[in-house]
Amino acid sequence: MKERFPSLVAIGLLVALVAATWWAADYADRVLPVDPPARMTHEMDAWSRNFVMLRTDPAGLPINRLEGEYARHFPDDGSYDIDKPRALGMQPGNPVTVGTSDTATMSAKGDRIVMNGNAHINRPADAEREELDVRSAQLILLPNEDVVYTDLPAIVTQGRSRMNGTGMRYDNSTRRLQVFSASDVEIAPEVTQRRDAAPKPPSSPAKP
Repeated sequence: MKERFPSLVAIGLLVALVAATWWAADYADRVLPVDPPARMTHEMDAWSRNFVMLRTDPAGLPINRLEGEYARHFPDDGSYDIDKPRALGMQPGNPVTVGTSDTATMSAKGDRIVMNGNAHINRPADAEREELDVRSAQLILLPNEDVVYTDLPAIVTQGRSRMNGTGMRYDNSTRRLQVFSASDVEIAPEVTQRRDAAPKPPSSPAKP
């Protein structure tokens, strides 16, 4: 019995140590605060002043340029908020367009730019086309498609013609302008004369 006593004491101490360790771990889990999971909130993590973003095609030619006075990046969705933005569309074969506004929000991939406050898109005149000017409280640019549109009231001026409407879409690749609900239209006299002077298509023969 005397020979077994030290072994029994050692086993007892080992059991007591295991029990104390388990109790201490359980107590720490119940008492000590655990860090909550990180929350993805819309909070800025980076900023830049007087910045320029340039996008190029596979050949290295610039096709889109975005600049502004101040930009903020938000990691939750990768978007950028921009003060005093200026967006240039320079797609090969398409007329250059220039867009400005008070503020803008660009998506993470740069494929959508929402321009807010005094939004303005201008396509300068050239040898083939009159100047095109669009103004609205909000204009949405799709740089990859070279398209601008809005669902809000807009004023569209092309040369000396002017249209007030709600909702418009301009495709710079096809040069097609759509105004969905025009409330006030002023057509320049020279445009009307060109339409009147244009040859009319022959009428279809009467059916027997």
